[in-house]
Amino acid sequence: MIQRATESDVEKILVHSAESLYEGTMKTSKFSQEKVLEITTPLLEKGAYYLVIKQDNILKGWVLIGSNKDYFSGEEIGFIYELYVLHPYRGQGFSRQLMRVAVDELDKLGYSEIRLNVFAGNFAKELYKEMGFVERQVVMSLKREDEK
Repeated sequence: MIQRATESDVEKILVHSAESLYEGTMKTSKFSQEKVLEITTPLLEKGAYYLVIKQDNILKGWVLIGSNKDYFSGEEIGFIYELYVLHPYRGQGFSRQLMRVAVDELDKLGYSEIRLNVFAGNFAKELYKEMGFVERQVVMSLKREDEK
């Protein structure tokens, strides 16, 4: 069953959020609990919230949804900030279920567009494409080695 997270659910989520962010960044960045709170707290304070999937009252995964402003147009858009399924429950379709409910929820809230960010090598990118998400912007980087 997917529902809005309770305060107790949010506490459980925050315990796993460093792991979620680490995996979401393709294991390129480790996050302290302090950093997790620095990233997450402002989102929750401005109205973002978690939807959780639970079975027999056991938390299996979550999606964090809210709004964001388009940098160029200033338009308010729906945004999916985080999608995560705990390791023991992967491969059971929970990500797809969470995403469908998240999109439906953001539609009901009246957003004409829904966006998310995903790292290039993240396997979830294929799920997003299947659901109709398209690449909108590509961020590129060049790592420079220190010259000595």
